[in-house]
Amino acid sequence: MKLDQFPEDIRQYLIPQPDGMMYYKCLGCQGEFGIDRLLYTCPECGNVLMLHDRSFDRYKDISGQLWRKIFDYRKMLNNQPLKGIFRYYEFIAPVIPLDRIIFLGEGHTPLVEANDTLKDMVGLDFYFKDEGLNPSASFKDRGMACALSFINHFAKINKLDKMLAICASTGDTSASAALYASYLKDLLKSAVLLPQGKVTAQQLAQPLGSGAKVLEIPGVFDDCMKVVEFLADNYQVALLNSKNSWRILGQESFSYEIAQDFDYDLRNKAVVLPIGNAGNITAVMNGFIKFHRAGIIEHLPKIIGVQSEHADPVYRYYLENDPRKRLFRPVNVKSSVAQAAMIGNPVSIPRVIKVAEEYDKTAGGKRIFVVQVTEQDIMDSMIIANRNGNIACTQGGESMAGLKKAVENGHVGPGEIGLLDSTAHMLKFLAFQEMYFTNNFDPDYDIRPRQELKNSPIMVKAEGQVRCPEAGRPLEGEEMKRFVQAMSYEIAQILGLEKNR
Repeated sequence: MKLDQFPEDIRQYLIPQPDGMMYYKCLGCQGEFGIDRLLYTCPECGNVLMLHDRSFDRYKDISGQLWRKIFDYRKMLNNQPLKGIFRYYEFIAPVIPLDRIIFLGEGHTPLVEANDTLKDMVGLDFYFKDEGLNPSASFKDRGMACALSFINHFAKINKLDKMLAICASTGDTSASAALYASYLKDLLKSAVLLPQGKVTAQQLAQPLGSGAKVLEIPGVFDDCMKVVEFLADNYQVALLNSKNSWRILGQESFSYEIAQDFDYDLRNKAVVLPIGNAGNITAVMNGFIKFHRAGIIEHLPKIIGVQSEHADPVYRYYLENDPRKRLFRPVNVKSSVAQAAMIGNPVSIPRVIKVAEEYDKTAGGKRIFVVQVTEQDIMDSMIIANRNGNIACTQGGESMAGLKKAVENGHVGPGEIGLLDSTAHMLKFLAFQEMYFTNNFDPDYDIRPRQELKNSPIMVKAEGQVRCPEAGRPLEGEEMKRFVQAMSYEIAQILGLEKNR
């Protein structure tokens, strides 16, 4: 719809103008810093940063009912920058002019209701949020859209070009960073660091296809991250990992969409997310807090973080019930099919601790839970989900296994609805599906494929002297008739078909 077709009382709100007063705040020393420079860690103490809007309280002057109306009408607006995550412009980065926003089709991914088979298996009604339907086929595009939009704005203000964006990745971050950087190729080039042999062929192909400089180094993601952090501290590069606070803002849009999809009623909802570098769970919690502060939602949903037993530092941290006795300790990771979550020392753990505390306080009780699942649980859940109409990746399988565990542990129960983050498209993880079907997992994974879940193609061969067609040598007449009849008979036997009566 065009602007003049909307009700008069809503028009003034639909096209936002930059008017935020944003700043970085350190979670360590509480120092505050302007956004006139690119910062990833505190220049005073080295701790991680979060972005805040000093003028956020002005949004409380607009009623929750009016905000809901703004977002619902804005959904129908034919305006390119506002089609993506910036539908929620005021709550993400209200300092970026609309003409500098990068939109590649990210956001507004569907909630797909699980069928009855999956609901019965898990013991709860639930939905998958299919983040694999983002442009680079993962949720990372939400954060990149915001981070690269700000870099685009920052570069134009400071008349910069020939910048280099860099990130460490287990696959999805590199694909997203390379894609969005390629859109800004006149001012930005990208380089990605990957752990050698720890990324699927499909994920490796994505940054290569987008023209990024792909560098493989020995070790795991945590080792790549240390190298990237050193480069960001000592060289002129734009860091695109979740240490970049602009990325966290973009990923908050996940929360806003869920709220809007349920008509802003989040009672009896439980959002389930895999925890990797801990940026996404931070963003989701923070997004719900913002909507609650502005009166857009009345209730904060439960948040269930999930970790594999092969990479579970956050789960171990929260095993201690007394917050005063908790001590975060990194872990050495083992091989995991949930590659994006195979991180032993999440850079955003200080954010998680801070925001989770605020979340529970705002909710008036415990709403944050962390569960642990096995690699077997993750892989079985992915295969089962996809046999029931979904396109879940291994992290989606981790979410489904996590919801099942949360039900078993009593964190969620009858009458509640699960909302599962399936972070990427299953096509990125075909290598793991192939290993499952062929029983070819390395012992480090601790996965034994269930026979009833394995699948493989069946070669159909006709009995007797039946010539088969070949490329360049087609069959005709009686030969083609005999071939069709022979193939049909064999297929009917394999499938157990009965003839028409």
